[in-house]
Amino acid sequence: MTTQLPVLPAARDTRGRALHDLRISVTDRCNFRCVYCMPRAVFGPDHAFLPRAELLTFEEIARLTAAFARLGVEKVRLTGGEPLVRRELPELVRMLAGVPGVRDLTLTTNGVLLPRYAADLKAAGLHRVTVSLDADDDDTFGRMNDSRAPVSAVLEGIRAAEEAGLGPVKINMVVKRGWNEHAILSMARRFRGTGRVLRYIEYMDVGHTNGWRLDDVVSAEEILETVGAAFPLEPVPPAYSGEVATRYRYADGAGEIGVIASVSKPFCGDCTRARVSADGQLYTCLFATSGHDLRALVRGGVGHDELDAALNSIWAARDDRYSEIRTAETAQLPKVEMSYIGG
Repeated sequence: MTTQLPVLPAARDTRGRALHDLRISVTDRCNFRCVYCMPRAVFGPDHAFLPRAELLTFEEIARLTAAFARLGVEKVRLTGGEPLVRRELPELVRMLAGVPGVRDLTLTTNGVLLPRYAADLKAAGLHRVTVSLDADDDDTFGRMNDSRAPVSAVLEGIRAAEEAGLGPVKINMVVKRGWNEHAILSMARRFRGTGRVLRYIEYMDVGHTNGWRLDDVVSAEEILETVGAAFPLEPVPPAYSGEVATRYRYADGAGEIGVIASVSKPFCGDCTRARVSADGQLYTCLFATSGHDLRALVRGGVGHDELDAALNSIWAARDDRYSEIRTAETAQLPKVEMSYIGG
């Protein structure tokens, strides 16, 4: 019989922020080449992805998740790359669903493989999925993701997820000026009244290969003005402390949208998220330049108490507030790529 280890006092960083959310990248590979994440010019046929032996095993991921849960983590999200290209992913979901303290187990995906895996993911214990969709016309969508997948393939994945009981699905749309801002309103029209929550995300300077410029950012204010001019909006209070999206509902009752404004309205002050890369590096900020090697700890035979203490020490020293201090100079730092750390 497995002995359940005690839950420790909630970990807090130097700014008093609790450790509540954990994002786990299960692979650095993806079947898309989105311009803001894995531009094909960098991630081409010769790109060296992580060897399988360097990836955390499912058992290692489960052990780390249990340790994070003992320090206060309740929400766990699986990311990539594209997490559904990791083989046997439903088995990992089954393992994580059994971790004491994990109350919300979710996954972010581009959606095209959901028709194949949605039912198995639900049966394994996954609660919800978030699907990335940056436009609802094939020409714009193809430019953004640089793949041959049509919008219909993503919509089919969304339907499959909801039919499996993984809904209502949230839709993430990264908005980049000159690329897809014309789709802001058409995306709102498509998902109004469907029960699906569309979230607009400001184009962020994650990593250093996507050519980010402040001029390319369509601000949350501009997005809200565009949607609100056609469909009046009303603010909605946060569902929980540390929620990244600012929520708005349609005044006519046709659902809600969200905006994630990391660039124009930083929310570092109540950020509760830690990120673990596919090879076991812990990052305490999405815009981090370096991480902490957890794989070496778990493969080095460290005990549970030592592992908990190490994680607590890392979080206790955390003072990240990149979005609050972002400048033209910091934006050019060689930060960890989004495809490696997850969004």
